[in-house]
Amino acid sequence: MERPTVRWLQDPAQQVRAARILWLAFAIVVWNVVFDRVIVLAGREYVYTATLAARNGVYLLASDWMDSAVSRGFWLASAGTAVILAAGLGLISWATSNNREPQA
Repeated sequence: MERPTVRWLQDPAQQVRAARILWLAFAIVVWNVVFDRVIVLAGREYVYTATLAARNGVYLLASDWMDSAVSRGFWLASAGTAVILAAGLGLISWATSNNREPQA
């Protein structure tokens, strides 16, 4: 039995385009995961610290904790995304360069 072929993926230009789209999608997912994780951990830390402080009559503001967490999350997520995009797009560029000699 013959396997069905995906004709649009047989063109090398389309393969490169699909690879770039997949690396971009991966980078977007990583950005969201890292940013969300930083925010969730900061929120948990705030709730714990605010609970302990409230027992002593001190009330902490969420904005004092979360503003820095948003900034930290943005920069960590962006740095991770930049590394992924640089690696992925660089590897695609390397793989498609015409200067490579054919392997025997």
